[in-house]
Amino acid sequence: MVSFFALTIMGLGVLSLFAEHDIISVPRLGQLPGVVGMVLAVLVFALALWVVLADARPSFVATVFLALGAALVHLGGVWGAAVAEGAGAVGATAAAGQLVLGGASAVIVVAALLAGWVAIALRRTAARAPHWPWEKDDDDV
Repeated sequence: MVSFFALTIMGLGVLSLFAEHDIISVPRLGQLPGVVGMVLAVLVFALALWVVLADARPSFVATVFLALGAALVHLGGVWGAAVAEGAGAVGATAAAGQLVLGGASAVIVVAALLAGWVAIALRRTAARAPHWPWEKDDDDV
């Protein structure tokens, strides 16, 4: 979950830097729609990943559904928050369109694919924290 959030924020920042424009640039629209969309995307990603990781050997195919779910929930959250903020249906649709056409939704999909793949890979390998040779449990003596 944290890796998804970090990769998404970094990716959106790099996208905004290289594109030299705001991710969402709709008149009279503040930061609330972006924040709401991101919070919802992280929550849905975390809950869906939790369900996927409940299996002892989760499938990597699940990353596709995690990524699409996070991106679609992000779009819906931005659209709904934009309408609630007073942009109207046209302004909210323009904001969602800018996310899709400007590449922000693609950044969210890629970040979710990467974060989901890493989480599933860690679950499948049963990775544990590394220990130094002198770090023994009391039972190992």
